[in-house]
Amino acid sequence: MAIQRWDPVREFERLHEEMDKLFRLTTGRVTTPSVTESFPIAVDIIENNEEVVLKAEIPGVKPEDVTVKVEDNVLSISGERKFEYDEKKDNCLRVERYYGTFSRSFSLPPYVDPANVTAEYKDGLLTLRLSKRPETKPRTIQIKAG
Repeated sequence: MAIQRWDPVREFERLHEEMDKLFRLTTGRVTTPSVTESFPIAVDIIENNEEVVLKAEIPGVKPEDVTVKVEDNVLSISGERKFEYDEKKDNCLRVERYYGTFSRSFSLPPYVDPANVTAEYKDGLLTLRLSKRPETKPRTIQIKAG
């Protein structure tokens, strides 16, 4: 007999699948869709000499459903991914994507210019570019020979 390592996540998934199966047997439907109060969005933040770049994954969200604000040196991203199915007409067999609102906030470092932020949304990726203040960019000082 081979020894198998216990995986608590797999056990939870198995329990969830069993509950789904039981629910389908009793009602003919799957569990409630993944509509939540709030769900997390993944971000990458990269810095170079000129700017700080923040990339946030929010696929399936229209740009008009996203708000980006800078207030008191805090950058906030919020929005909503709307549930796209009609529960009365559509028989959802499995819903694993999150729906509902999302929100993330980040404190801006003092060298970022909060008045110079640009936003672009393409292919489910929100890219924010935050320029650095001119006085914080590296510069070379010329030395005069005397």
